Amino acid sequence: MTFQPVVPANGIVGWRFLQRTYDAQLQSFSSSSVNERETKYFLDNISKVQTAEDLVSDRRLLQVALGAFGLDGDINNRFFIQKILSDGTTAGDALSNRLADKRYREFSKAFGLGPGEIRKTGLITFMEEVAQDNVVSQFEIAVGESDETMRISLYAQRSLTDLASQDNSVDTKWFDLMGQPPLRSMMETALGLPSSFGQVDIDRQLEVFKDRLSRLTGSDDLAQFTDEAAIAKLTDTYQARSQIKQLQSTISPGQTALILLRA
Repeated sequence: MTFQPVVPANGIVGWRFLQRTYDAQLQSFSSSSVNERETKYFLDNISKVQTAEDLVSDRRLLQVALGAFGLDGDINNRFFIQKILSDGTTAGDALSNRLADKRYREFSKAFGLGPGEIRKTGLITFMEEVAQDNVVSQFEIAVGESDETMRISLYAQRSLTDLASQDNSVDTKWFDLMGQPPLRSMMETALGLPSSFGQVDIDRQLEVFKDRLSRLTGSDDLAQFTDEAAIAKLTDTYQARSQIKQLQSTISPGQTALILLRA
């Protein structure tokens, strides 16, 4: 039986508990028979993959490969994923380079199955990282079954740091963030933006995102999130606002105001 993560409460209280118990819970989850079996199958067979078609033809391999990048929902989109892999990432018109969601580019890059690329499926160290990332991602999904905000917060702890540390311009980092649904969702909530915000012109979205973050943290540069304390503050804000939204859907405005005053 797969270990089910424990999330005893929502909001900041639940998030603090999950942080304290994360290592132990992840280890228990990783050690479950299902996860150990799928990881072993992946590592035993991924070196046989020579082409994009080879990878998409083996559903068990593809499940781990996609899972490592949070792209589990594409498991049945074989032709789309094969195109992502076979195009690679070196050409400007490669499919993964034209998509807003940059996880597809990282996915394609991880296996090196495109034109002129070094195939990485035979490099055990790289594939071990993919297998471990899949376990972490599956753990986050399991956590999300109890509380979706916890899943997004866990995803942000690793992905936001990576994005922040990239050697790109301020605006490029923002566009990359907007192209990652979990990070975008977190930032919209933390900054008090409505779910319809994504319908606004993209350049206007950038302006508003930068302005709201600057008001919250004193800077509009996502590079600040290379600092764990900055991510912690953003995550706490996200959890608090998420909890308030949940409260507002179940209790009266007066009760919500009283809770906030007591807090």
